[in-house]
Amino acid sequence: MFGISKDIGMDLGTANVLVYLKGKGIVLREPSVVAIDRDTNKILEIGEAARQMIGRTPGNIVAVRPLRDGVIADYSITEKMIQYFIEKVAGHSFMSKPRVVICIPSKATTVEKRAVQEAAKQAGASFSQLIEEPMAAALGVGIDVSEPQGVMIIDIGGGTTDVAVISMGGIVVSESLRIAGDKFDEAIIKYVKAQYNILIGERTAEKIKINVATASRGGRKADMQFRGRDLLSGLPKNVEITSDEIAGALEECVTGIVHCVKKALEITPPELSADIMDHGIVMTGGGAMLHGLDALIQKETGITTYLAEDPLACVALGTGKAIEWLDKLDDKKKKSKNK
Repeated sequence: MFGISKDIGMDLGTANVLVYLKGKGIVLREPSVVAIDRDTNKILEIGEAARQMIGRTPGNIVAVRPLRDGVIADYSITEKMIQYFIEKVAGHSFMSKPRVVICIPSKATTVEKRAVQEAAKQAGASFSQLIEEPMAAALGVGIDVSEPQGVMIIDIGGGTTDVAVISMGGIVVSESLRIAGDKFDEAIIKYVKAQYNILIGERTAEKIKINVATASRGGRKADMQFRGRDLLSGLPKNVEITSDEIAGALEECVTGIVHCVKKALEITPPELSADIMDHGIVMTGGGAMLHGLDALIQKETGITTYLAEDPLACVALGTGKAIEWLDKLDDKKKKSKNK
């Protein structure tokens, strides 16, 4: 296994799960996908092996994503998935139950928060602590969130976009939007169907997003050939698509994210706004990697906007920093008891 440490940080994302193990760093990155046999309700595969089954399975086998729009859509499957990942990094027969820090969207409801904590507990955690995604992202980027200065984080994952202004260890302003990477894929699938009468799956849509998508027309000059099912003939058909077409397809999603950022800036206290003007806006998460999105937000807000060095890993790395905080709190408690 990965060592004797049992402190785990988990970025429980709609699209991917990243697991941080204390002393080791990020030890696991796998899709948030579970393959189930519908006839028996038996879980067949979890993670990457399950993702490979998407769109390629017999009728009785379905590949599902138990988290949708950043929240638990299927509690029992999520519990099994969390348990699988905990066991994968900590071992089946760990002597002491691990402490787990899990990320949640900033606007998650009390019920949703309780569901995540309960799932972690049922999966074998001795203690579970929740941390909001923008806070974890800021920690993962290396920002000292305890400082009395404003920092703006835009975390765009698979299910949600979280925009937050952080100062003195807390979130001062937050806005959340259930538009992110998954909605980009859905918009591409919808456009291809409407424009070409071709049906494509999530994996093809994701390839198009990575290879040719851009946040605004003229932002990228690329094209790509892909294959889908012609809805008239039912036969496979090749189609070529351009960056400008995809920019048009994603316009509504991108506009929503830009509006969310502006809304957060409008309600930010003046002193913190001045700090953000000085230090810029940091973008994290897989959805933030959409070509030209950082430049578009910079143009629309007039504030320097940049993509974090490893946007996909920021939140998971932040959960690791949160584990260090737990250790410091434990040390303080022990010292106060000894006095």
